[in-house]
Amino acid sequence: MKTVSIILLGILLCIPVFGMDKKLNVPKQNFTVCIDPGHQAKGNNKTEAIAPGSTQKKAKVSSGTTGIGTKKPEYEVNLEASLILKQLLEKEGITVVMTREDHNVNISNAERAQISNNNKADMTIRIHCDSIDNSEKTGVTILVPSDTSKYTQSIYAESQKYAEYLKEALISKDIQVNGIFKREDITGFNWSQVPVIILEMGFMSNWHEDKMLSSPEYQTKLMESVVDALRIYKNSPAE
Repeated sequence: MKTVSIILLGILLCIPVFGMDKKLNVPKQNFTVCIDPGHQAKGNNKTEAIAPGSTQKKAKVSSGTTGIGTKKPEYEVNLEASLILKQLLEKEGITVVMTREDHNVNISNAERAQISNNNKADMTIRIHCDSIDNSEKTGVTILVPSDTSKYTQSIYAESQKYAEYLKEALISKDIQVNGIFKREDITGFNWSQVPVIILEMGFMSNWHEDKMLSSPEYQTKLMESVVDALRIYKNSPAE
């Protein structure tokens, strides 16, 4: 009887091993998100390479745009929303790394990417606002790294996958999404070794949207969409 019990125990222990599927939706453990609140109080017009080893250069970081009605600087709105996101993510048990929690910093776009890289972030969310000469333009825009650039080919698939989840989450909350666009010219993308997206939360050049972007309620609505999408992403199988 003892021998039979041992055999049965052995069979039971083996079943999960032989039945295991590499594509099972097993939640990623110790999930880390890096939040980059775009811009800073004072821009830095000194230049840096747009990508590792590139001769093309851009300004290290700008101070961003300003609300047409509120006259509020973008860097303030970006940090407000980012701190809401930080709180929401920590409630989910997600480890959060911030590139800044203050306006008076001097951190270049390449250095921001390195913060994500050094912390081996599972996803980097860069928070920005938009501005354009057309004051009628509104809505959220999502930017992702290029799938054709040698600098970002390795992070494109996961970045795009999350961007699709984010688009769906925003639309489910009746937030207008202008689309997902690939970019090769963004320093923070080209220096990144981990998946990354930019969320352009809306247009500060539109009077109505500018006011909404300074509303804690609307900021929370946007950031809840970010969290909803991350919840799906972190439980999805790797590409």
